[in-house]
Amino acid sequence: MRRLLLLVGGTVFVDTMFFVALTPLLPDYAEEFDLSKAGAGVLAAAYPAGAFLAGIPSGVAAARFGPRPTTIAGLVVIAVTTFIFATGDSILVLDLSRFVQGAGSALAWTAGLTWLISETPADRRGQTIGTAMATAIVGALFGPVLGGVASVVGKAEAFGAAGLLALGLAAWAATMHAPRPATRQPLRVLAGALRHRRIVLGVWFVALPALFFGTLSVLAPLRLEELGFSAVAIGTLWLGTAALEAAANPAVGRISDRIGRLAPMRACVLAGSIFTALLPWPNRAAFLAALVVLAGVSFGSFWTPAMSLLTDQAEHLGLEYAYMFALINIAWAPGQALGAAGSGALAEATSDALPYLLLSGACLITFAVLWRSRSSS
Repeated sequence: MRRLLLLVGGTVFVDTMFFVALTPLLPDYAEEFDLSKAGAGVLAAAYPAGAFLAGIPSGVAAARFGPRPTTIAGLVVIAVTTFIFATGDSILVLDLSRFVQGAGSALAWTAGLTWLISETPADRRGQTIGTAMATAIVGALFGPVLGGVASVVGKAEAFGAAGLLALGLAAWAATMHAPRPATRQPLRVLAGALRHRRIVLGVWFVALPALFFGTLSVLAPLRLEELGFSAVAIGTLWLGTAALEAAANPAVGRISDRIGRLAPMRACVLAGSIFTALLPWPNRAAFLAALVVLAGVSFGSFWTPAMSLLTDQAEHLGLEYAYMFALINIAWAPGQALGAAGSGALAEATSDALPYLLLSGACLITFAVLWRSRSSS
């Protein structure tokens, strides 16, 4: 079990590291290719768009061929597209390589987490998911560092070395014992699961932080650069934020195992609403940086109870874990893509305040719904 947790943790670590590495480099790419905020948003959104397209196919692949070969395929796709992105010399190549990398991400996440949860007892599910998410967040922690290093030593060298890590993990996965084959289920079973209230709630709690982080990944680096932050400083800020998120998630998972999934979800969404409403207003880099940290930790703590709630319901309904994690991918991906591309276009047409305030309002409505259902937590 420990080796499997290390393997899956390494898989999500590599994936999130590559995904977040773009953040400190986004202002540089915007300048190099003369991108508007909307154009920068498209580049940031290409990755989750690919994950969305591959969301359902990743679940089908994991269920039909097994989690191990699907995990290996995802890692190989991530590695190859990382090499292409590292050497791309046009915005079209960069957009397309990030898009395909997102598809590889869907394969790796869906299969890897299916593999892990199928071997985890129900009473440890929240803690195990929290640990896996903490590892993913550590990858997000190192992503800006990788981006900062790439801005200094060169993108080909930094990303090329990191791509080798993905290939190493694929080779390690090939040596692991294959999990038991799953019973195949028709896709209509997945569609039927969406009629259940707690499934919808869990999906929304995956999509909402994705909307936030997509928005933050575009608007915050551009604003911080205006206020004097360099790529290295932006990377350091994301590093500290991810470190706190990584520390919080296993604790949130243990709490959700003990007192239920909804109570920590209510606390996180209320905090997220407050901090998001404050993000548009600072005119000093230090104040904005502090709010980025507070908001990031609040939203980063959504994932564990939401994913635990969804896997609980999957077990209750007899739904394949592979399908449930595919559902998580197709909830996360459009949220991340819409947050990145939509917020960039909306901010360019109006100001940064409107996307942030819309997110804050969505959080308040979500909190109100959860408050009314507190007796069922």
